[in-house]
Amino acid sequence: MRSDRIILMSTGAASAVQSSIAKDGLPLIYDLPGIRRNPDGSAVAAAQAMVFMQARNKVTGRPMGFSMIGVTSGHAGVRPELRLTSGRMFQSGLHELIASNRCAHQFPDFAVGEKRVMRGTEWVVVGNFNLGDREGMCVAFADADTVLSAFRINTYNQVMVLLESPGTFAQITDALKANPTLRVEARREAEVAEQSMKHFNGMLNFVTWFIGAIMGVAATIGAANSLYAIVDSRRRELATLCALGFTPGPIVTSILAEAILLSLPGALIGVGLAWLFFNGFTASPFGFSFQLAVTAPIAGLGIAWALGMGVVGGLLPAVKAARLPVTTALRAT
Repeated sequence: MRSDRIILMSTGAASAVQSSIAKDGLPLIYDLPGIRRNPDGSAVAAAQAMVFMQARNKVTGRPMGFSMIGVTSGHAGVRPELRLTSGRMFQSGLHELIASNRCAHQFPDFAVGEKRVMRGTEWVVVGNFNLGDREGMCVAFADADTVLSAFRINTYNQVMVLLESPGTFAQITDALKANPTLRVEARREAEVAEQSMKHFNGMLNFVTWFIGAIMGVAATIGAANSLYAIVDSRRRELATLCALGFTPGPIVTSILAEAILLSLPGALIGVGLAWLFFNGFTASPFGFSFQLAVTAPIAGLGIAWALGMGVVGGLLPAVKAARLPVTTALRAT
């Protein structure tokens, strides 16, 4: 994500799919103040028309969706992180496309030289590329006019723009407010990406917390059972401490401390295994991929959860140990 790159969509559109920008509005957009200019004075901006396609996964055979984006001639300037790894760039006016390496890895017929039939027309894959921090996404680019014609659409979804500097964002938003006839609003790239992933992140968070809660309850019950067994095996020792004048407070504290000490090795082992097997692991659930990262804050949260479960699991056995009648405990075998 770049702080000096913004995306223009129609006012009120929740996403690029719902946005619509007419062709005759592009000259007005390109003349807005605050946009970076090429040496010839043209705006460093590119209009995009997005269509969604399906292809079958090489491994599972299931259909998965991906985006094909028709882009205007300024696309290379507005996405300097795009790097061709094989082949060449598509040519205007031809049914050619370039596909990300992720597409070539996931789906058949996306390597250079392959051909795909879309809307009754044969499209040729002429290049593969990486896209910086979005390398894991499957996306294809083609000439905007060719896409508009092939898919019979006459408006763009969004315009991507490079600013003179991140500080000129306010300048361009003020200019758009001053010209309501455009009915376009500017959004920072990070904001658009966060919004587009909002529902998916919500689903992942729900699944994470739901499964984590179930596993946490099971681990807590297991810890409680283990500590109940430990307390039962030490009834005479605990009764002796009470007979020597120890109050329930220190006994409860000692049991809880033991629960924490028993939980700590398990927490460290769990974090170590998570880092070993999942740090840097690439998941591809719905046609795009993302990397899992076991960071220090996440590791700390996991350890804290483990210690918390140890405390909760040890609380009832600790209370039982403190309330154990001395005479009954001393008669225990």
